[in-house]
Order: sequence, then structure tokens, then C-alpha cells
Amino acid sequence: MAEGFLMEVCVDSVESAINAERGGAGRLELCSSLLEGGLTPSLGLLQVIKQYIKIPIYVMIRPRGGDFLYSDQEVEVMRKDIELMKSHGADGLVVGALREDGRVDTELCMELLAAARPLPVTFHRAFDMVHDPAIALETLISLGFQRVLTSGCDSSALEGLPLIKRIIDQAKGRIVIMPGGGITERNLQRILEGSGAQEFHCSARSSRDSVMKFRNTCVSMGAAFSAPEYGLKVADVSKVRTLNAIAKNTL
Repeated sequence: MAEGFLMEVCVDSVESAINAERGGAGRLELCSSLLEGGLTPSLGLLQVIKQYIKIPIYVMIRPRGGDFLYSDQEVEVMRKDIELMKSHGADGLVVGALREDGRVDTELCMELLAAARPLPVTFHRAFDMVHDPAIALETLISLGFQRVLTSGCDSSALEGLPLIKRIIDQAKGRIVIMPGGGITERNLQRILEGSGAQEFHCSARSSRDSVMKFRNTCVSMGAAFSAPEYGLKVADVSKVRTLNAIAKNTL
């Protein structure tokens, strides 16, 4: 493909969205709570970001962290979120659901895809938790997903590179395979060259200290393993630019 690579950046703030576009991202995956792997963002966040940027915004539909086995009430929430995000200008959606045996939940995915129509839908990294990736891939293709985000069922896309290459070969262009998970300027070229992927997904973030002068260090808002209260992670224009340049120079 002569048109080169497409970089998708996952963002959970307006500032990150603006920086990602400025740095050359071709698409955003909009989430809240990237620390938990990305959850459904607020409608307010989508609406404000839409005022600032022009590239397509794919919205994460994931009601909670943890596994991808959802209760009936959680499914209700996902359906409602899909309706709302669609009516407020989402360009695409990102969903995923599994059964307890580690297979793709085809019934639920059908339902979510129907609710999402006519928007394109990506199957997220629930794919990395499936029992049999080769079978799961065929399921996603037959369901009509446009793409799948995956680290190759491993701790990062670099570790999962052999599987990513295998499923790209298996897909034969019937679905887009988008590597993601721990992609940095240090490993991007290896991942693109080693997989044959046309798109990739990254957060391109750097840490920044809070500007709070008064601090209460005794209190933490979340669980013991939560993010530092006085630290921020934001997509970094120069990191996005660097990743984009690496992709452009990769043949």
C-alpha cells in the first residue's frame, strides 16, 4: 500500500487529543482512565474534543475495568453509551466481549455492532484474552468488524510480534490488524517491519508533574496501585511526531 501507515493514538484528555492531531495522528481512540486500559469516556469529553480537532474519533465502549464478560445491566449501559456517542458525533466505536470459555461472545457482539451501525467498529484488546486467536479472528471477520487492536496476546506488541504477523497473514486483508500495547519510538520500526501491519496504536505519552503547590500526600483517590495523585500523563507532540516519522521511513 503506497499511502503509508496510519497512527491511532489513544487519548483521555482534550490536551492529549490536540497534541496527537498536531503530531500527525490519523485517528484517535477516545477513552477515560487509560490507567485501567481505557474505559468509556464522558459525552462532555467527546463534545469538547470535537470542537478542537478534525481527525476521526473512535470512542471506547467499556463500562468497567477487569475482564470482558458482561452482565445484562452492563450490556444495557453499553447499548445506551453506543446510542449517545453515535448521536454526538463519534466517527467509530471500539468494543469487545468474551464468553466465560474465552471465546468471542458472538451474540453480544452482533447486538453491539447492530447498535453501532453504520459506524465502523474496532474489536479491542479483549482479543488478547481469547482462548484461540486464529478462530477468534475468523469470528470477528464474519461478524463484520473493521479492525482488531492486539498486542498479539502477549504483554506487549513486541513480545506478541510472531502472533501479530501470523494473524495478519491469516487475515489476508479481510480485516485490519492494528498492533498496540507498549509501542514506543524504540520498537515501532521492528513491529511494523516484522508484522506487515498498515496501522498501529500508541499513547505516545510523557509524564508531567502536577502544578498543585498545596499537596496532601496522605490521601489517595483510588486503590493502592492507582496513579500518583500529583502526576499527569499527556500525549506528547514530539513523541507523536517521532513515531510518525519512524512509520514514514519504514518500508
